[in-house]
This record gives sequence, C-alpha cells and structure tokens, in this order.
Amino acid sequence: MRYTGFESLLDKAKSRGRAKVAVAAAADKEVLEAIKLAEMEDLVTPVLIGDVNVIQQISLEIGLNLERTELIHVPDPIDAAHRAVDAVVDGQAHFLMKGLINSSDFLKAVLRSERGLRTGRLLSHLAAFQIPGFSRLLFVTDGGMNIAPDLGQKKEILENSLLFLKDIGMDPVNVIALAANEVVNPKMPTTVDAKALMEMNQKGEFPNAIVEGPLALDGAVSAVALKHKGIPSQINGDVDLFLVSTIEVGNVLGKALVYFAGATMAGIVLGAQVPIVLTSRNDTPRSKLMAITLAALGQKALHS
Repeated sequence: MRYTGFESLLDKAKSRGRAKVAVAAAADKEVLEAIKLAEMEDLVTPVLIGDVNVIQQISLEIGLNLERTELIHVPDPIDAAHRAVDAVVDGQAHFLMKGLINSSDFLKAVLRSERGLRTGRLLSHLAAFQIPGFSRLLFVTDGGMNIAPDLGQKKEILENSLLFLKDIGMDPVNVIALAANEVVNPKMPTTVDAKALMEMNQKGEFPNAIVEGPLALDGAVSAVALKHKGIPSQINGDVDLFLVSTIEVGNVLGKALVYFAGATMAGIVLGAQVPIVLTSRNDTPRSKLMAITLAALGQKALHS
C-alpha cells in the first residue's frame, strides 16, 4: 500500500488506539504544542518527564489538558532522558520523544549499556515528506544521523527504513540510491555504492523492495526523464524512498522540499527498540505531530 498523505497515516494510527509516548525534558512550549495536537487527535497518552511546575505552567498557557497525562517530576534534563528510557524499558511507555535536551545527551541515554534500547543496529534517520502536487508521501534516509556512511552502513540504513515501512504496511518499497548521474564512476564512490546496493537487491538481500541506482533526481521521479535518457527501470519514476549518500545531500534535499516546494516534513530515528521522535526546534507543531504519528504507527505495527 501507499500513503497519499499524512492524514492517511494519522487515520491508520488512530484506528489502532492510543500509544503512550515518554517525552524527555518535556518543559518546552513547542513540544507540548505538538503533544496537545496528538492528544486531541486521540493518538497518544503522554508521559511527560521534566520540571512538572514548568510543564503545568506551559500547559495552562497553551490549553493542553493534562487529565489523561502522567507527570513525572525530574527537573534535570539528562536525568529526565534516562527516566524516559526507563519508562519504555519498564513498559510504562511505547516510544520516546526528545524535549528540551541536547540530542547527544538524549541519545546517550537511549544507547546506555544497561537497560538501554540498543538492538545492535545502526541508528538512522527517516524523513517523510508531504509535497503539494505529489500523489503520495516521499521518504528520505539518512539526512539526519549518519554523516558519510560507507557501503555497509548504507545497507543498514536501508534495512532500517525498509523494516519500518514494511511494518506500517508498505510492501514492496521502490527505492532509488540517489546520485548525480547514472554512470558508475570510481571517482564518484556514491555511484559505486549505488550499483552494489542494486546488486544486493537482485540477490534477494532486500526482499520487500526494488532498489535501483545510481540514478539522478530527475529520473527517480519522472518516467519522461528516464525515457529521454534511455534508462530502463522497473520503478519508472514511481519512487517511494530515496537513499542519499551523505547527510548533506539529505539535509539539502529535505530543506529544499520544505522551503521551495512547501512540503511538510516528519522525521524519526530508527534502529533502537522503539521509534524515536527527535525533532528540530524549527519544526512546526504540525510537523512534530506527524513525526509522533509516524512513531506511534510504527510502534503499534511492531507490537500488533
């Protein structure tokens, strides 16, 4: 199946009931505004961990109803991150969200050696984009975690995304290993890696996907461009997921979609035992809501 937009994701997530989200260092207006939206949609039951006095004050200001919410008073942000991980480990919450805490401190709690959320897999970022005029959600990985992954890491990044997308009902997934052009050139390692990933796919290493590459952006989204270039393709412009070569490519592609094309973006971190909502302060409350929706749906699919 395909998701035509975030509303279809939200509807499916809501149909499976509320999930509990543990928010670390939750005393943050932007985060609580997103929690308000998610709570109003009957999507989540929040477990807010942080300075309870500040959380209550902000909630009053923005009209967040705390009736269904569990509040845990842990004023120190780092301690709050560890308490949020405890909540997931102990079954008190189903997935995690970062609040007003440095990302590296938050992820240290996630990856702690005792009672952490490690799986042995590489952590990676998956972004979903709703683009005006585009018929479906477009996914991009990894524009948020891994700086310059080698071939082995790209394989893990792709596996993380495919596992998640399959869990939420997308099977098969059309994947393009994005490059500047379609010619395999040893001077452009991205093209060599893309060909290797396509060959792995042909050997059955990504069973729920069609992987093609190297391919430039125009051929990835346009059957007309492929025809003009004379490039055969099973995907034929019908891409679901871009695998990018570096964090810069993913970052620039994502921000270009948001700022030039008016897209809404939602991003989550994969590779831990549960999906993790790790948003930017620049993200809108709706963008944060959609990241919560992605994580909630993935968590529910994982445990259904």
